Amino acid sequence: MAPFSPDPLDPDDDRPPYEQVASSLGAAIRTRRLPPGEKLPSHQKLTELYGFARATIQRALRELEDQGLVVSRKGSGVYVRNRTERPAGLRPYVEQAFTAQHVTIDFAGFSGETLHGALQEPLDKIRVGRLTPASIQVRILVPDMSVPQALPVRQADGADDERLRNRVNHMMLGYARSIRDSIKELEHLGLVPETEVKVRSYRSTPPFKLYVINGADAFTGYYQVQPNKVVAQGQPIDIYDVLGKDTVLFHHSVNEGESSHGAMQVQQAQAWFESWWNTIARDCNLDAQ
Repeated sequence: MAPFSPDPLDPDDDRPPYEQVASSLGAAIRTRRLPPGEKLPSHQKLTELYGFARATIQRALRELEDQGLVVSRKGSGVYVRNRTERPAGLRPYVEQAFTAQHVTIDFAGFSGETLHGALQEPLDKIRVGRLTPASIQVRILVPDMSVPQALPVRQADGADDERLRNRVNHMMLGYARSIRDSIKELEHLGLVPETEVKVRSYRSTPPFKLYVINGADAFTGYYQVQPNKVVAQGQPIDIYDVLGKDTVLFHHSVNEGESSHGAMQVQQAQAWFESWWNTIARDCNLDAQ
């Protein structure tokens, strides 16, 4: 294998140097230019490659270790962690996806809150010209909260409550509208030639959340039912709910190899999404609410 050579850093990047190095190495790991089990170049070599002080390199490696991307072995060096079916963070993969010319993101789940947060940094980078995709397509698949669902329900009797569904619907549509408006704005400003954001709903309660990014990476996370106390229409209510923001995500990638377990997971995740999207899901009018 050829020696590792990082992509040039962006001279307009105003992040601290250690964050720039961590981001560069993280991107190389996520795209398998530094594959699982691979030993990273030495501190001295990384200092030469990036042109930063040894302390900066050390801090960048600690950042990668905190993210679960690398593991330090005393007396041996720093290695890319074997992350097969390990918990993964969505945000860096979303940011990496926007370096492609054509960006596609499919999401299925409850509110889209995590996706909304993960999109902020890459969209900001497009606004200042640091990312220049030619197209962005986002599809969001959510439950139809106009009909009773398995969740959320009242704790006391396990019964459906329209106030709870209206509360979830308000949050869900709010995140979807924000995503749509932020992305369409980029097209109106002439920063991205082609954008599309579609939202569809279906009459079922999702037991998991799913992201498929650029057809190459899939993330799944399982919702756990938890007690919660909310205020709906001014009234406090004890409910059973799903708290999706902290759901552990598991990552699979086609970069693991064409016939690998990861590649098959991505293929099946995409097939699942297409089957629901193209059959029982119906277009959702975000501006009708």
